[in-house]
Amino acid sequence: MEDNVFRSIRSNATATALVWLCCTAAGAGLVGCSDSSDPADDGGGDGASATAQERTADEDLLTGTEKIEVGGQSVNVSCSGTPAEGRPVVVLLSGGGDDLTKLAGIQETLSAKDRVCAYDRLGQGASDKPAGPQTIESTGEVLTGVIEQVAGDRPVVLAGHSLGGLISARYAPDHTDRVKGLVLMDATSPTQNADLAQEIPESATGPAVELREQTLAILGGQGPEKLTVTDGEVRSAGDIPVEVVRHGKEYLAAVPEYGPGLERAWLGGQRKWLAVSERSELSTAENSEHYIYADEPDVAVAAIQKVTDEAAAD
Repeated sequence: MEDNVFRSIRSNATATALVWLCCTAAGAGLVGCSDSSDPADDGGGDGASATAQERTADEDLLTGTEKIEVGGQSVNVSCSGTPAEGRPVVVLLSGGGDDLTKLAGIQETLSAKDRVCAYDRLGQGASDKPAGPQTIESTGEVLTGVIEQVAGDRPVVLAGHSLGGLISARYAPDHTDRVKGLVLMDATSPTQNADLAQEIPESATGPAVELREQTLAILGGQGPEKLTVTDGEVRSAGDIPVEVVRHGKEYLAAVPEYGPGLERAWLGGQRKWLAVSERSELSTAENSEHYIYADEPDVAVAAIQKVTDEAAAD
């Protein structure tokens, strides 16, 4: 079924453009990933819970797929790989509308060297639905709870795609004690609302109107995560290693009349994220559309391993 959705996305200009935020519209998930299953899923997603106190020692850290309790709600988590001395734990964050299984391929590859975990945010995958509206701050509180249980006392590298990238970059400046590196894979622009309003005016017609209205509605908290995403300046997380990886195939150009402008705005957003660290680097996945980790998994893996290596050396 995922392959069918993928083909549908690639053949429909409006759907393709909506993928740039990795969001869901009208309850239908728009995904563009390979049909990989979760290699870490051992059938443990049965509602079992764990506390931070139970995860303090490396030998007690969660392995496989399991539901943990964070703030009184159930969060689906998948972890694989063995903690390596002196190396941070890699935490993967998917885009809006995606679940942790979409990242299973790169998780498996990365876990040959490091401990790697992914999780479903509230409103995603097998995690609970949010009890009410969410903000970047409240989503960050859930992320903190996950890190405490999957990483023990170890530092982490956050690797986020699309909306997951934005959440990672917003989270890091307030948590420099734990976050020692970032990988932002085609992260949603820090000024996405303004970018979209500028590039697609209210006078627009055709598919662009649907794109603007649906995307702004999702950014306004009307998606499954009920997460409101506001524009803001990029705050610094110091001098941690950061890799910003943008797509190379200009798929947004498929939007009639407004596509080229959307591509320019998206590139501008990627450049803005460089301000998150004094050691940020921007690169291009030349053969990728929005789903870099699916189109060019080697590029995604290399970026994450590079940042993890640098974080471990600091």
